[in-house]
Amino acid sequence: MLNPFPAGDHALDGSKARLRLWLRMLRTTRHVENELRQRLRNEFDTTLPRFDVMAALYRQGDHETDGLLMSEISRALLVSNGNVTGIVDRLVADGLATRTQRPGDRRTSIIRLSDAGRHAFAAMAAAHERWIDELLGHLDAEAVDALSASLKPGHRTADTNPETAHREESP
Repeated sequence: MLNPFPAGDHALDGSKARLRLWLRMLRTTRHVENELRQRLRNEFDTTLPRFDVMAALYRQGDHETDGLLMSEISRALLVSNGNVTGIVDRLVADGLATRTQRPGDRRTSIIRLSDAGRHAFAAMAAAHERWIDELLGHLDAEAVDALSASLKPGHRTADTNPETAHREESP
C-alpha cells in the first residue's frame, strides 16, 4: 500500500494524522485477520466466517432454549442472509448446529449450536483468545484501554447505516 506521508514528516496536520492512523489501523486489521484465517484453517480446518457464525450462536447462551434466526445472524455479522445460509448449511451437515422450524412460522428457522458445536467452538475460542494475546501482546493494558476508549466515539460516528447505528457495541 502506498504511504502518502514521508517517514520523516513530523508536522502532520490533524487531517493527515487521522488518515495515517486509519491506514495503520487498516494494515493492522488485515494482518491480524490474515493470521487468524490461517491459524483457524491450520489448527481447526475451519474459516473465519464460520468461526464468526459459531461465535454469534455461542453467545446466545442455553443452546436448548435459545438460538438465532438467519436474519439475526446476518444482522449480528453485518452480512447478507445469503452469506450466512451456506455457512449454516455446512454447520448443520457437519453436526455442529441444528435448524428447527420457528413455532408458528414455518418460513423461518431457529439455528442453534449442537453440543458438538459448542464443544468445538469453545476450543476455537480459547485458541483465538491466545492468538489475539500473541498478536497484540505488544500493547500493555493501559494502551489497550486508551485505544479502545478513543475508538468508541469514532465507531458511533462512522456507522451511518440507520439499521445498525443504534446498536450497542459488544466488548
